[in-house]
Amino acid sequence: MNRLIIIGASGHGRVVADIACLCGYRRIDFLDDNKSLRNCGKYKVIGPGKEFTEFVKEDTEFFVAIGDTKIRQKIQKGIEKAGGKIITLIHPNAVIAEDVQIGKGSVCMAGTVVNSKTTIGEGCIVNTSSSVDHDCTIGNYVHIAVGVHLSGTVKVGDRVWIGAGATISNNVDICKDCMIGAGTVVVRSIEKSGVYIGIPARLMSKTSEDSWENEEI
Repeated sequence: MNRLIIIGASGHGRVVADIACLCGYRRIDFLDDNKSLRNCGKYKVIGPGKEFTEFVKEDTEFFVAIGDTKIRQKIQKGIEKAGGKIITLIHPNAVIAEDVQIGKGSVCMAGTVVNSKTTIGEGCIVNTSSSVDHDCTIGNYVHIAVGVHLSGTVKVGDRVWIGAGATISNNVDICKDCMIGAGTVVVRSIEKSGVYIGIPARLMSKTSEDSWENEEI
């Protein structure tokens, strides 16, 4: 199997490396711009992330293990532009329906469930013990955090971050560039980008340096 270079030597990166190992990769190295890092768990950090072009070779593949959605998108697009091959990783204990489509650069972690006729875009994180039910459409560079549950026929726009333990009701659309807070319950579609928290979800709009107000959706 080819060598794997993971961009981002963090806790998330270690989890990604463990999944890659379970999927058969044996040559795994990290790149990270933090010059003080020498190792990421049992794996070596061999250089800064910005030098990924030096490793674009026929026998080398890449995965971007960075939580920030916009940074992940920028780096993944840069690797692709340079001719690097981006892989998709699925933990052996994930349950993925046969007709699910998952884009390159996405990862499905241990205990995840993705049901029939769902589409997951590029560069997505479907984190530990989360579930995405039938007929959902997940955009590119979305982060579905630990323990999130999406009901059927949910549409999620690009670069959305859904925090740990959040629940999205069926037939709900969430527009691009939203952040859904941990434990939030979304029962209506969201058409305005922003930060949403609470049960049910409310838009948090900053009104001054130190105060926030709730807006119903």
